[in-house]
This record gives sequence, structure tokens and C-alpha cells, in this order.
Amino acid sequence: MTEFTPLASLVGGMMIGLSAVLLMFWEGRIAGISGIASRLLPPYRDGAFLSRFGFVIGLVAAPLAMIAIGGIDVSQTVSSNIPLMIAAGLLVGFGSVWGNGCTSGHGVCGLSRLSTRSFIATGIFMATAFVTVFLVRHVIGG
Repeated sequence: MTEFTPLASLVGGMMIGLSAVLLMFWEGRIAGISGIASRLLPPYRDGAFLSRFGFVIGLVAAPLAMIAIGGIDVSQTVSSNIPLMIAAGLLVGFGSVWGNGCTSGHGVCGLSRLSTRSFIATGIFMATAFVTVFLVRHVIGG
């Protein structure tokens, strides 16, 4: 089971919101991770490669900073079921492209802008997440 930590969740949410606001303010762009990551690959259409690269490096560096600065143990478990991981990656990638964005773009930035498309997308991926967790925990086993 995952332990709920209200203070850490609040601070993390505030940091995500602040980063989304700052990116919109300075770059005029939505903080959607799938869009930022996909635009790291050629062809390059604008001069924002370094800011995108910095954003992705920040995502990777954040847990390392938590360990180094705060002494907080950051752990992540990933399934050892390779076919399941491949299928999940393809579904997430396909869903991000088909839905014109990912959870961060729709759920954080789209909802805050009152986007109808983001309300629908967020509802769909949250419902899918609920069903997936239920199936894995109670039907398939995990």
C-alpha cells in the first residue's frame, strides 16, 4: 500500500503548479511532459531545445536532489513483467498522442485554464486509472 502524506502532497502540488505557471509566464507554453519530451527529438521547429532539455533534466534531478539535500529515501518500484511494461508504454504513448497531451498537460494546465477538452481527457484517464488499479489489485493480482 502507498502511504498518504498530506504535507508532502501539498508541497509537491504547489511546486508543480508553480512550475506550470512559470513555464507559461516565461515561455508561453503548457507544462505537458509528453509534448516537452517529444519536442526534444528532431526536427526542431523553434529555439526552445535548451529549456525543454532543462525541464526534463529537472524531472530526473528532483529525486536525486531530495536524496542529496534532504536525506529523504526516494523509492520507485517498476514491474519486472516486460511484456506488460511494453504494452503499458505503448498505450500511454498512443493515448498521449491521440488525446493531444498527457496527464500533466490536461490535468494540471488544462483544468486550470477551464479547458473542456482537458476536463473530458482528465475524466477518461482518471476512470481508466481507477479501473486499472482495481483490476491489478483484485482480479489480475499484483
